[in-house]
Amino acid sequence: MSAYAPDPQNGPIQRHPDNWHSAQARHHPEGPAHSNGIGDKVSGFFGSDRREGLPMYKDKPFSYPGSRKKHPWYKQRRTVAVVLTSFAVISWWFGILSPLSYFTSSDGEMQASVKEKTQTSWFGSKVPAGDWETRAQKVKEAFKTSFNGYEKHAWGYDEFNPVSKNSRQMVPGGMGWIIVDALDTMMLMNLTDELAHSRQWIHQNLTYDQDHDVNTFETTIRMLGGLLSAHYLSTAFPDMYAPLNDGLSDDLYVEKATDLADRLLGAYETSSGVPLASVNLHSMKGIPSHADGGASSTAEATSLQLEMKYLAKLTGEDHYWDKAENVMKVVDDNQARDGLVPIFIYADRGTFRGENIRLGSRGDSYYEYLIKQYLQTSQQEPVYQAMWNETLEGIKKHLITYSSPSNFTVLAERPSGLDHHISPKMDHLTCFMPGTIALATTGGLPLVQAKAQPNWGPQQDEDMRLAEELMNTCWGMYKASPIGLAGEITHFNIYDPPLMYGNFPQGEKPASPASFDTSGLGPEFVGHDDYIIKGGDSHNLQRPETIESLFYMWRITGYEKYRNWGWEMFESFVKWTAVEDGTGYSSLQNVLRVPPTMKDNMESFWLAETLKYFYLLFSPNTILPLTDVVFNTEAHAFPRFQLNKLFSTGWERKPRDVVPEAKQGQEPDVTVNTIIRTEVHMEGEEKTPEPVAGAAAGATPDVLVEGGRDAVIGEEVPVG
Repeated sequence: MSAYAPDPQNGPIQRHPDNWHSAQARHHPEGPAHSNGIGDKVSGFFGSDRREGLPMYKDKPFSYPGSRKKHPWYKQRRTVAVVLTSFAVISWWFGILSPLSYFTSSDGEMQASVKEKTQTSWFGSKVPAGDWETRAQKVKEAFKTSFNGYEKHAWGYDEFNPVSKNSRQMVPGGMGWIIVDALDTMMLMNLTDELAHSRQWIHQNLTYDQDHDVNTFETTIRMLGGLLSAHYLSTAFPDMYAPLNDGLSDDLYVEKATDLADRLLGAYETSSGVPLASVNLHSMKGIPSHADGGASSTAEATSLQLEMKYLAKLTGEDHYWDKAENVMKVVDDNQARDGLVPIFIYADRGTFRGENIRLGSRGDSYYEYLIKQYLQTSQQEPVYQAMWNETLEGIKKHLITYSSPSNFTVLAERPSGLDHHISPKMDHLTCFMPGTIALATTGGLPLVQAKAQPNWGPQQDEDMRLAEELMNTCWGMYKASPIGLAGEITHFNIYDPPLMYGNFPQGEKPASPASFDTSGLGPEFVGHDDYIIKGGDSHNLQRPETIESLFYMWRITGYEKYRNWGWEMFESFVKWTAVEDGTGYSSLQNVLRVPPTMKDNMESFWLAETLKYFYLLFSPNTILPLTDVVFNTEAHAFPRFQLNKLFSTGWERKPRDVVPEAKQGQEPDVTVNTIIRTEVHMEGEEKTPEPVAGAAAGATPDVLVEGGRDAVIGEEVPVG
């Protein structure tokens, strides 16, 4: 869920660059997007013995001819049972045997509760809604299929093409890119064989003394993060997650992590302390970006802190902490308006480049790591909470708008700055925000407990509502596609002039249609006229951001609909991304085509993030409680910990109580030093709607089209 834009020769498909491509992209003849091979691997969901290819999609139940002697239909007990059952279900659905309230509820909650009573599996079987243990096992099987295909055809290589079976190293000796990134997922799933094989490879083959440049950020979140998370799980839970007695050192992971971190620190050797985009692992010298005027991505520079701080805590070496923490000070000293930072920053000067504001590529994880740094150190560094609060208010003020005609909440962009036009565009990457807002609002507590806290008030209710509406929008990205999988980028039709969040009082914000979840896919989706998936943006990289937010929303609210949405999504991934010979899953070229064609690539985050979040969504909440851990932007789990005498917040924010000079024709914009969440406009208090910045009369809804990019509620009853 983060930024990556190295040179093509230096890595896999980038996480959210402006331009990306696979270093060895290969095309293959178009054909079915799934096969009997995968069906064989995940068959027998409920003892099924079907002998044909199994369509793994609940909306297309499978039927097959029986082998028994046929009797007249009225003598077949199965037929009679089916007829009676169908009549009962139809009667219940349409209210003949059910209270009228089930289909007259204004907010659609009761309709959803009926839908959630049963779920149809890939194989046409009715699956009890509470059978989450079996569903978690299905995710585990998908991981094993993916990893075993990699083991067989590309073991030790950094990139894997599951269709062509080709592989490639990012550096001459390999980085362990897929192996290390997947370690903690194997551990959580108790895959001891795969973990033992991986540990042996790390012990015998992995070295980071490579005379090659790598992306600073991606190497930190995937490799350093993967090693640190594996160390945490293996030492904090030695008998719980894939315990091994392989004779290797218990410090294997942290020793590799320390060596890698020492090499990465060379990127921070700049006049400002902001890290350069890349670093040579052998010489330990930073290398500026070859594009963007040499500037670093803001998200990349500010999404290294969780990893470096945890390593400092483990080793007692405070220089890891100091280097990472200084970056936050330099960025914040720029005093970005309303906490919204441009997506590029010059490492030599520590100042921003341009005014492009977005929470998609190159901007996203800056905001994510603000609140997570606050939680990582057990809420003992309030500076990061203050920064998060300021940015969330800025997001509401400048970036939240609404789609037309259905009023989905859109987290838009300001590509030319906050005083210019709004672009109704959302990268899939922005879908980390619903879960992050919910996490920030509750601190990771279940919603029922969070509401009982003394600091809960109307502001927190509003923030949770915003999280729910953004979650609806992100799920709509999947519903808008005929195959139930989102494109890389979605545009929206919006009102002219745009309706902004601040135009409406608290408690009266626009809401998405209550019926959107029960509508069909593609043209049958209730938001079909709101969502726009353009041809160049229609690929799917098996990204994790939406399932990540579904995981957080389920853990925090207890609303089972989020689990059900996740199950639908998982079925779509299995149905459409399975390679023909059953050895893995691939990203897709175009989610608007049925069937879609393969991109022939398996990103490491498919194993590290996407499948991990699916597994956690369907598993008990006691696995890695949100009150005990923080997940980095690659879904690697680190423990929350207390500050001690060695570590403290080594900086303070510059005062923000001075009114900056107003631009011509613009009212002064006041930003305060800290925003206390309990000091807010109470519901019903008069509030003047803010003007729409930069909204020109006659502007078309799709204000900006960025060319050249090939990559990038009402109350419910909590359950559990």
